[in-house]
Amino acid sequence: MSELNERITRNANDVLQKYTCALLRDVMPEFYGFKTGRVKELINPELPEVHISGGGTDMVFLMEDGTYLHLGFETGKDKNDIVRHLSYDARLIQRDGRVVNTVIVYTADVVSAPPGLRSNTLVYTPHIILMRDYDGDLVYNGLTAKMRTGQELTDRDILDLVFLPLMKHSLPRRELAASTIRLAETISDSEKRNLCVAAAFAFASSCLDEADTEKLREVLKMTNLGALLVMDAVMDAVNDRTIELAKKMLKRGVSVEAVMEDAELDEVTVRQLQEELVNG
Repeated sequence: MSELNERITRNANDVLQKYTCALLRDVMPEFYGFKTGRVKELINPELPEVHISGGGTDMVFLMEDGTYLHLGFETGKDKNDIVRHLSYDARLIQRDGRVVNTVIVYTADVVSAPPGLRSNTLVYTPHIILMRDYDGDLVYNGLTAKMRTGQELTDRDILDLVFLPLMKHSLPRRELAASTIRLAETISDSEKRNLCVAAAFAFASSCLDEADTEKLREVLKMTNLGALLVMDAVMDAVNDRTIELAKKMLKRGVSVEAVMEDAELDEVTVRQLQEELVNG
């Protein structure tokens, strides 16, 4: 993977998560049978010792009633999934003292709901959603027909769109995810389009392996949102090289004025870099 691709991957994750949170804030009050209430904000738990799912898209939301909603995604391939989520929730409670409601979304690979955890006095029963219960072919065709005729998407339509890659479908998941992103790209409203593209990618990548996620990332790059992410990464790379050039010039004793002119940086930035070098 090139340096630019690495930068895009690194920077895009935070952006995609923010877009996804913004979307879910409006469409989640009833999440596939689970009443969530209103989302207030996305929380960065910063609990590095606990690993949840390989996709890394588990999210913790602060709700308007002061509770946490932990939204997790699993493929059912690991029997210790429930234990990991329990450990995660326990640390959230220990740290913040808030009530945690957990919803685990299982992809269509999982046929029946895994049991909760019961061990003597310990009982852990998160809300389980099986995406196998949702007909992806029917949902995709319905959304396509609605969007082709210019009809406005409801909150439930948007929820179905972004979770479509996790549903039961006749297409392989990677192909379905790519088709979902392309479908979301046809939304006329640019803000809603970017929100849906970002969320569809985030949820799809939570259940794809590394190779398929990389292929899906290429599809993402072809969207308007992907172009913005690439441009941001390019500008970040240019800025980094400019900063490194300025530092090298300052180390050689070049004057602040000359660095400002050659590196095209303002005086405040150059003097900050000079101070960092002195104190570094």
